[in-house]
Amino acid sequence: MSVHPDVTFVIAAYNAADTIMRAIDSALSQQGVEVEVIVVDDCSTDATPALVTAMADPRVRLIALERNRGPGGARNAGLDAARGTWVAVLDSDDTVRPDRLKRMIGRARTAAAQIVVDNLDVVSIDGRSVRMFGEAELARRPLLTLPAFIESNVLFRSEHNFGYMKPVFERRFLEANGLRFDETLRIGEDYILLASALACGGRCAIEPSAGYIYHIRDGSISRVLRLDHIDAMMAADEVFLQRYPLDPPSTKMQRRRARGFRQARSFLVLVEQLKEKSFLGALRTALADPVALRHLRMPIAARLRRLAAPPAIVAPLPSAAVTVAAEPAPLGNDPNTSKG
Repeated sequence: MSVHPDVTFVIAAYNAADTIMRAIDSALSQQGVEVEVIVVDDCSTDATPALVTAMADPRVRLIALERNRGPGGARNAGLDAARGTWVAVLDSDDTVRPDRLKRMIGRARTAAAQIVVDNLDVVSIDGRSVRMFGEAELARRPLLTLPAFIESNVLFRSEHNFGYMKPVFERRFLEANGLRFDETLRIGEDYILLASALACGGRCAIEPSAGYIYHIRDGSISRVLRLDHIDAMMAADEVFLQRYPLDPPSTKMQRRRARGFRQARSFLVLVEQLKEKSFLGALRTALADPVALRHLRMPIAARLRRLAAPPAIVAPLPSAAVTVAAEPAPLGNDPNTSKG
């Protein structure tokens, strides 16, 4: 294998014995590009590290962390060890199609881009598959801009959530701009990294075909949204805004995103108050933010699904019900928490 392969796949893994080999095999099956796969084991207690260690393929490397660092920290360890010209993050329970990286790198080079994203298929627990975006729609949008990316990540408002896309980055671009995942986040760390890359001048090409296969699993954090998630993402946005001055179009979209967070937070508080039969508290919340009350016109389960999934997959995947949880997120890296 070359010392400098075309692509480094970074896979953060925690108790992923059931899916890790499938993920690795899909990465190694890439056609037309030379790859290496770095699996970062985040202190698994199952057979994950043993399975990876037993692989005889020299393209696969295992990094065993001494302490649990969560999805962002595990990915950062992989990025630090990467040798590829390009780096691609792959969740330990997802897969990629064999021609994905060849297509994406070709698209990026044609557009002189340092970042490239593509379409994806979402596979539900019962095996049904839904294409996230229409290919014709993406073909009409050759580049992903920062305003468009922020707008797509406005809760309750966005028609298409580009935050679900899995970007591939030119490694030297990440290094030159000091870009890494926020290790304090357990949800939304993908969003902040790509937003930061766009904010510091990265050019992002869009490949319309679907090369990434996103597998929804029971307990996926993408299907649960809690108050602590909202608070963490709002805090991360504040740090992002302090670091990167935004142009007027991006600022406008960021205000919409902040308003969406406030409305979502009020709605979740209202739901919790109603569940606890705190009617006085619910009344105060409704008076303080009438939008939260208006959201109750829609069945609660449907509204909660919209909090955690783009509308494009809500209707085809009605079984993927989203719930509200009152307890804070558990510590430790769950293989699905990277699906933020």
